Amino acid sequence: MAETKLRVNAEKPSVGLVLRRIFSYFVLILLTVMCLFWFYLLFVNSTRSHAAISLGFSVLPGNRLLTNLKNALATEDIPILRGMLNSLIVAGGSAFLSVYFSALTAYAVHVYSFRLKKFAYYFILMIMMIPTQVSALGFLRMITKMHLMNSLIPLIVPTIAAPMTFFFLIQYMEGGLPLEVVEAARIDGSGEFATFNRIVLPIMKPACAVQAIFTFVANWNNYFIPNLLLSNKEVKTLPVMIYMLRSADFLKFDMAKVYMTITIAILPVIIVYLLLSKYIVRGVALGSVKG
Repeated sequence: MAETKLRVNAEKPSVGLVLRRIFSYFVLILLTVMCLFWFYLLFVNSTRSHAAISLGFSVLPGNRLLTNLKNALATEDIPILRGMLNSLIVAGGSAFLSVYFSALTAYAVHVYSFRLKKFAYYFILMIMMIPTQVSALGFLRMITKMHLMNSLIPLIVPTIAAPMTFFFLIQYMEGGLPLEVVEAARIDGSGEFATFNRIVLPIMKPACAVQAIFTFVANWNNYFIPNLLLSNKEVKTLPVMIYMLRSADFLKFDMAKVYMTITIAILPVIIVYLLLSKYIVRGVALGSVKG
């Protein structure tokens, strides 16, 4: 009888534990509402007219969703669909090149032993401390001399050099890629590129997926460099076009069109996160534990 009572008391959570759980859930719910509120506000304003938005905040959506969408897509000077295609090309190409070549670099530094191995590792890490704005002027002059202005190539190819992606992937390799696997592949006659593509990349799939998502989103939202390089409306990316809408003169400025364009721009990012969120959580958790 006494043992049964002790077992029941041990299984029953204490009052303090219950209160901590309630407080934790309350904080998490509050943070979730605070994060999602701005997305809801964006959606609501994208369904209202410019005059209604000027009057202030509204909880209920309006009835101009299709009208605002039509107006946003019908702007001749700002081809939204073309900008979305350009952003998709830049973000997708950058994500692929950045992840693949960063993984290849991390593989070389992790697997091979050479004289300047530590120097190469720390040199790549030092590049992370250099802001993009510092090298922007030199980059702009180089692209001008190469006659690559108004081209998407300078927005895609330089992403091959991605120190942050390299650092994350090499940390993952140090804990998740035993050198014995590579040695076994070599003994079986596998070439270095075959070993990397067929054995190493599948092992690193969670980490590569995480970095691909982050790189895609970062380049999708990138405004600074595209604004410097692109002046032709046919090659402008979506963030540049949104800024053009915001900087319109007072008579042409339409907040409803701006909100609708931002909604169109953010939808692909939301879809990517919803579809691949499991890879984000899994990859970050594994990377932090193994690193």
